[in-house]
Formats: sequence, C-alpha cells, structure tokens
Amino acid sequence: MFRKVKKRHSSSSSQSSEISTKSKSVDSSLGGLSRSSTVASLDTDSTKSSGNSSSDTCVEFRVKYVGAIENLHFDMCKMLLEPLDLINYIDTAQQHGKLPFVPGEEEMVLVVSKHGIKVASLDQCDILHRHPLYLIVRMLCYDDGLGAGKNLLALKTTDAEQQECNIWVYQCSSAEHAQAICKVLSASFDSVLASEKP
Repeated sequence: MFRKVKKRHSSSSSQSSEISTKSKSVDSSLGGLSRSSTVASLDTDSTKSSGNSSSDTCVEFRVKYVGAIENLHFDMCKMLLEPLDLINYIDTAQQHGKLPFVPGEEEMVLVVSKHGIKVASLDQCDILHRHPLYLIVRMLCYDDGLGAGKNLLALKTTDAEQQECNIWVYQCSSAEHAQAICKVLSASFDSVLASEKP
C-alpha cells in the first residue's frame, strides 16, 4: 500500500503555522445522500502540534484521482474552514456534476515528504500535481458514502498570495489508508516546524 523512500537532498520549506490532527464523527445528510463516517483532519491553521519528528524520508501511497475544484475566490475559501463545510462543498459539487462520484481507473502515486505532496503516474515519469507544504491549508479523509469501503482524501490548498484556494480530491482504498496519509503529512509539518525552531 505504501513504502518509505529516502530523500537524496534536503531543503527546508517555510511554514509559519502549527498543525493538529483531529478525529470526529460526522453525520452528513445532503440531497438524499446520508452518511455516517469518521473524519480525520489535518488543519494547518491550528495552534497545537503533536511534536513528532521525521527525517528526510518520503512515503509513497497509491491513490486514484477524483478531481479538483480550482480557483475558488477568497470569500468562498473563508467559508470552508471546518471539515464538515469542506465535505458538504465536495458533496454538492459531485451532485452538480463539477466533480465525479468515482475516480478513473488509473492508479497514481501520492508522495508525502517534508517538502509537500507530489502526485505522479505509477512509473513517476509524469508529475500530475505538486502541493508545496506551505500552501496546504487542510487535509481530511472521510467515507465516500458509496458503500464500497473507499475513502476520499480532500486537500485544500491556497495560492502564494492567499487570494484563491483549490480543493483536490483523491480516493483511497480504505479508511486506514487515508488516515495513514494524514498522519504522514502531519509528521512532515512537525518535522519542518521542529527544524525551524532556534
């Protein structure tokens, strides 16, 4: 499902906020869809840190790309602060055809490191997305509600000027798989924050 890979170089990414991971139960009912799921959330605007430290390793996970909602204006970004707000926005986008309910068949490699997230083809020749660590606002995972045991991994990012945000959605094979990605990203934030302390 995933493997650790040693980085050959190291550089430090700037991140001024600390993170916390949270788990809570969410009951969502939207347009006939009813779901009860556990949400694991990574919020980079939080003020607590778990204190875990990580080396220059990166971890690879296999995921499927569902889609993205790009270039949301700042006013909309401010409304998507809580995990339930983000989940409801994604559900609504799926119901209105802006995002598919199921991903394509092609698996991709999602690589998490202290530099951020990279999504590439399985052979890693084609880089599809790069999400620098300092632009990641929130990551959360939740049950897709389709009854197949799959989880969605939602990643909210901003641009460098913090005028727009994007929502990237990936499908994971299980809740454990999605939660492992959140946990590794949390450790990456902690590693960067620990390295920047005087």
